[in-house]
Amino acid sequence: MAVSLALALAACGAEAPVAEAEASEPAPIDEELPVIGEQRTILAFGDSLFAGYDLAEDEGYPERLQAVLRVRGINARVIDAAVSGNTTAAGLQRISFVLDNLEETPDLAMVELGGNDLLRGITPDQTRENLAAILTALAERDIPVLLMGMRAPPNMGVQYQEEFDGLYPILAEEFDTALVPFFLEPVFDKPELILPDRIHPTAEGIEEIVAATVDQVVAALPEGD
Repeated sequence: MAVSLALALAACGAEAPVAEAEASEPAPIDEELPVIGEQRTILAFGDSLFAGYDLAEDEGYPERLQAVLRVRGINARVIDAAVSGNTTAAGLQRISFVLDNLEETPDLAMVELGGNDLLRGITPDQTRENLAAILTALAERDIPVLLMGMRAPPNMGVQYQEEFDGLYPILAEEFDTALVPFFLEPVFDKPELILPDRIHPTAEGIEEIVAATVDQVVAALPEGD
């Protein structure tokens, strides 16, 4: 299970009318761009928030991200290497195995872990140490990283909250990785986008998260050959 969402993870207009196009203007293009160029492989390494808990196989974040990237014309392959229930310690235990068994070195790794550490009351220092080791393993293989940040609920206490919330930007700076400050930002305060467990996003919630993060994923991808 990932971090307790909805209120637990909280950190503390009408559209303008569109003028009718003149007859001489071309109709707007509303089609997919052609998928071109070399394949860009992205590793999605995380817990149930990546694994698509209680969703259809094609509704998880990695799968929807891949679809959106391809709509944008990027020849993307997003590998879902997420395991529900993983803590940062469990992720550290399997990161080398995952990397060793990939068919090719990914162009980018997205790391989304830490929510289950919160559920278990693991100290921020331990979470930071585990994530640092995961980032080190990726850096040793020259794999760029997009780190997905999490936030602690207020009921964990002010000190815990500050230490936990701060570890992601600190690690991003230390390892020179791209950072999404709070992966669940688009849905954490929208109960209609959360499953009845009050933890995991619905399929519609995943779409909102993809829409909010796809530009950062594209920016984190290194330029192809």
